[in-house]
Amino acid sequence: MGHSFPTFTFQEKMKKKVIIVSHGLRIGGVERSLIGILRCFDYNSYDVDLFLFIHDGEFMSMIPKEVNLLPENGKYASVLMSLGEIIKKTYFDILGGKIIATFLSDWYCRKNKLKQKNMVYSTYLQKYTSTFLPEINNKEYDLAISFLTPHYIVADKVKSRKRVAWIHTDYSFFDFDKKVESKMWHKYDFIASISESCTKSFITQFPELKEKIVLIENILSPSFVREQAKAIDVESEIPKEKDIINICSIGRFSHPKNFDNVPFICKYLIDWGMNVRWYLIGYGRDEALICSKIAEAGMQNRVVVLGKKENPYPYLNACDIYMQPSRYEGKAVTVREAQMLCKPVIITDFATSASQLQDGIDGIIVPMNNEDCAKGIQALIKNKSLQQKLTANCQNSNFGNEKEVEKIYKLIM
Repeated sequence: MGHSFPTFTFQEKMKKKVIIVSHGLRIGGVERSLIGILRCFDYNSYDVDLFLFIHDGEFMSMIPKEVNLLPENGKYASVLMSLGEIIKKTYFDILGGKIIATFLSDWYCRKNKLKQKNMVYSTYLQKYTSTFLPEINNKEYDLAISFLTPHYIVADKVKSRKRVAWIHTDYSFFDFDKKVESKMWHKYDFIASISESCTKSFITQFPELKEKIVLIENILSPSFVREQAKAIDVESEIPKEKDIINICSIGRFSHPKNFDNVPFICKYLIDWGMNVRWYLIGYGRDEALICSKIAEAGMQNRVVVLGKKENPYPYLNACDIYMQPSRYEGKAVTVREAQMLCKPVIITDFATSASQLQDGIDGIIVPMNNEDCAKGIQALIKNKSLQQKLTANCQNSNFGNEKEVEKIYKLIM
């Protein structure tokens, strides 16, 4: 009996092979950006594998059916687990790497007197556990994408002709081990930056990497955002009350987002006679801190923590103003999403704020300190014509940038 062989069309033979590697798909701006890329790929021309350290998160259901989700690998998942969980799984080599990373990062931070918010441990964690991780598979790719730092895995555990690593944050706000970071980034053919401001802060730290950088903005689809904004009715959580201005802020409950100062900003507004209610959507380690600050400011009836929402768009749509009070950002996805829903947008004057919007055109930028921030919000609330101008300009703008995916295609050539 003769052998039968699978047949392939010419198009299938010519498809380029791409792998994207990230940590997981819990709710967050980076994760939404990843879903945006996956939704835009031309699957007639590209085979796309997705490898996640852990198959966890509210966005797992949003992975397009055309994407080949690779199986979860227990060792990779254990990198994101607690020491106790790793011991239960008996991954003692990963445990050892994690202990080494903890010891060396603590030593490095003390020696160099680094501030508490730094990138040293996360980089060391992957550096010292990657030795014990297997290759992701035996496949050879045309392009391997490391979507979230640290970027050791795609550099060392994937076979590929070309490699690209993503920058999602403002490097001027972090301390890190520059020597170790530089070696990691040098392993890549390209470095994708989501904004000109991110690029500027990065090359200030690593000028020798300037020629590797390509600008690829977060890919967002207005039709998707508007469709999702109508998916559910949220009036039971954000009631329509006469004369109350509803403000919305979305993001991880963490230091960069500055939600711990929202109660004090809100208190200024209330003290000045502004009838506002401020809704916070997200989750994270700072939730207890935020709640304690709400109590400290006496804003329990004015600042409402709605928590984690798989689909935040109906909540954003139900509010009158979107506010991004961040201490620093790479490029906040939620700001652009609010503009897609034609909301008046306010952001604080963080280092990359000018790359987020045009001040006075499709949003406004206000000072970072609480009182002046509150003054900026008050001024917009009182200025109905400015609100209408911001809304109209958003309505007349095309914030879709699905064609950014073509920049990824060009990296393969």
